[in-house]
Amino acid sequence: MELIKVLLVEDDPDWIKAMTSYLNKEDDLLVVGAAVHPNEAVSMAATLDFDVVLMDIQLTDRGLDGIYTAVEILELCPVKIIMLTSMSDERVMTEAFTAGAVNYIEKTRFREVPHAIRSAYRHPAAMDALLREFSRLKREEQLKKLTAAEREVYDLIEEGYTQSQIEKKLVKAESTLKNQVNKMLKKLGVKSSKEAVEKVRRRGISRDKQSD
Repeated sequence: MELIKVLLVEDDPDWIKAMTSYLNKEDDLLVVGAAVHPNEAVSMAATLDFDVVLMDIQLTDRGLDGIYTAVEILELCPVKIIMLTSMSDERVMTEAFTAGAVNYIEKTRFREVPHAIRSAYRHPAAMDALLREFSRLKREEQLKKLTAAEREVYDLIEEGYTQSQIEKKLVKAESTLKNQVNKMLKKLGVKSSKEAVEKVRRRGISRDKQSD
């Protein structure tokens, strides 16, 4: 039987112990690691072999940092993330799916977790398609304030072009390009081109946003 390897990310040691015991009783599930802090989770994601993450949406007192941690983990490996929470807030649910989570389960419904893990691992196609479309819409939502010229510049920056390369490709004067870049950065609420690309890639999710 193929084992589905699970990583737990949860700040409550008692919950980790209970959930590990509960999941390991299933013949096809195996908890291969547990992290209690966002940095520890990201570090484990870079070194462990696992298929599904059970992610507590509130890992510290700074807010919904499980959401930001999910984004960071998905940048490292294409795993499935299921958010666990004690909150039933529609805005939080939307944030979770924006981050790339494939499911969102309240902790009181923990008996549903084994089935959710299997579904995420074995039948991902439909949710993957929805998440790709959601990601595309979030990208366009962030970029809709840009003019056609600013969007053209942004797309080239995202592709890795330098300022001098963009000047030559678009036949723009240095002053004109700098002006367009500055306007683009202001509209996106960032201070540099690198921050702009990162913010759009992460679908507008940022640490500052979580701590609100």
